[in-house]
Amino acid sequence: MYSSQFDGGAFVSSQSPDSSIAKTRGNRSTTIPLTVKQITDAYESSSQKSELIIDGVDIGNIVLVGMVCNKASRATDVTFTLDDGTGRMDFIRWVNDAADSSETAIIENGMYVSIVGSFKGFNERKRATAFAIRPIKDHNQIVLHFIQSIRMHLENTKSKVGSLSQTQQSFVNESSFSSGYKEPQTPISNYTSVNSKAPGSETDIYKMVLDVLQEPSSLASEHGIHVDEVVQRLGLPAKKIKEAIDYHVDVGHIYSTIDDFHFKSALGD
Repeated sequence: MYSSQFDGGAFVSSQSPDSSIAKTRGNRSTTIPLTVKQITDAYESSSQKSELIIDGVDIGNIVLVGMVCNKASRATDVTFTLDDGTGRMDFIRWVNDAADSSETAIIENGMYVSIVGSFKGFNERKRATAFAIRPIKDHNQIVLHFIQSIRMHLENTKSKVGSLSQTQQSFVNESSFSSGYKEPQTPISNYTSVNSKAPGSETDIYKMVLDVLQEPSSLASEHGIHVDEVVQRLGLPAKKIKEAIDYHVDVGHIYSTIDDFHFKSALGD
């Protein structure tokens, strides 16, 4: 069954990074559909192991689809290997609460899943971090993912600066990866408490910002909430709001969606 889903359709490419191309989106990217082959080729050919650059684009969050293998569960985390037909990649999914436990409990070896995760810290751990795992119920989603990966590759290599932002937005709009992503970072303590590492007097603002992003209306929105709306709701300086958002992105509490101005909470569905 597994071979029939992927044979002949897997997308592979050489990913030699072009040092002359500026990073397209700075330190943060929207979620991008990729294959394991793309990621491993880019990693092995790059001199900057702390970063992942594919087709001239600095990759933030990654989306992969494939079959789960070698799942191992512990009280604090679940590790597994994802095989997408182009290669295999190890993942860790941190388990911090009952919702995390419920999400990981239904995942079984041999199951096809979609994963949203982060490559951050791969150099030290030799595994990526998954912050959302969703079983695939319609196998057309696998085909769609590879089509999206190919299209993204063609767009980026055709014009590495060109209409990239528009292309990435179209992928997010078309993709079924739209809610409930979670991104715990390597020390797990980063994810345990919003207040534990928020700097001093900024703690209240940071909490207020996160509260807005965790409101039911914000969670229900496919694209999250715009920075300007957060500013309007809280009536605080835009600079302070942006600092709080940057903090929450850095520690994995929230993530950008269709552009660098829309954000969604990763802490709850």
